[in-house]
Amino acid sequence: MATTATARTGRSGEVATPSRALQKSGAWARRAPLLPALVFTIVMTQVPFLATLVISFMNWNAYYPDERGFAGFDNFARVFTDTNTRSAVLVTILLTVSVVVVSLVLGLAIALLLDRKFAGRGAVRTLMITPFLVVPVAAALLWKHALYNPEYGLFNGLLKAVFGDSAPQPDWITNNPLIAIIAALVWQWTPFMMLILLAGLQSRPLDVVEAARIDGASSWQIFRSMTLPHLRQYIELSALLGAIYVVQNFDHVFTITSGGLGTANLPYFIYQTFYTAQDYGRASAAGVVVVIGTILIATAALRTAFSLFKEETR
Repeated sequence: MATTATARTGRSGEVATPSRALQKSGAWARRAPLLPALVFTIVMTQVPFLATLVISFMNWNAYYPDERGFAGFDNFARVFTDTNTRSAVLVTILLTVSVVVVSLVLGLAIALLLDRKFAGRGAVRTLMITPFLVVPVAAALLWKHALYNPEYGLFNGLLKAVFGDSAPQPDWITNNPLIAIIAALVWQWTPFMMLILLAGLQSRPLDVVEAARIDGASSWQIFRSMTLPHLRQYIELSALLGAIYVVQNFDHVFTITSGGLGTANLPYFIYQTFYTAQDYGRASAAGVVVVIGTILIATAALRTAFSLFKEETR
């Protein structure tokens, strides 16, 4: 009997071992096609970031090649104490908050309008998304030359059409440089906010909304007590994702004002420090600070997205 049990155990062991081996080989076969993409991502993103991190601790200025060496945290201290850097940080915060808030409000208003049924709703939705699909540099050039130009821009042309030849012809960028950039960014990011909020509106339980309407609730009461609480996480997700991209915006600042007139944000400051001042260590330290801030915002965005998905699967 013992010999038989041993034989069975041996047989079972012989059967179990190939089964585990097949499972492992199957898992590797599924993951192997992803390895080239993983290696490419690491080489293209993590290796440059590690190089930037190393350079951020160095005193490296191309104008003074003999003074290159280890600087410790001096570059980071200069980033947080320099007047120009603080100005760039304030401009970045003001630009990000303004664009995100205005885009959210406009996106919510447009989403509420597009949530209603009307003829041609599909075409209107497609047209409303179009600005977000425009290349950022092309969008900035469009606003700078086609709209803001004081000689042949559309805005001054409209002023002449309404008020005649004596209409004022302001230089929009010179008079209001930061507002000019904010308006161009809001035009491009409002469709993004609208798209996410419209998806949230269409996931509302319509039977509950109809029941509230039958019970005598007004449209404002339904919006305040039912629609807004339902959209809370969609609004948070839109704001966080928008902030991730707007805080890194370089195209509009570079194209519309070239960082002048007090519009230089952190990405433009990094560009200026690296290419104009040739201070690689300080520019790398500022880049690391921006990356860390973006990671913090992205972490909050991912948590919001995961909580949203959990609620959707309940």
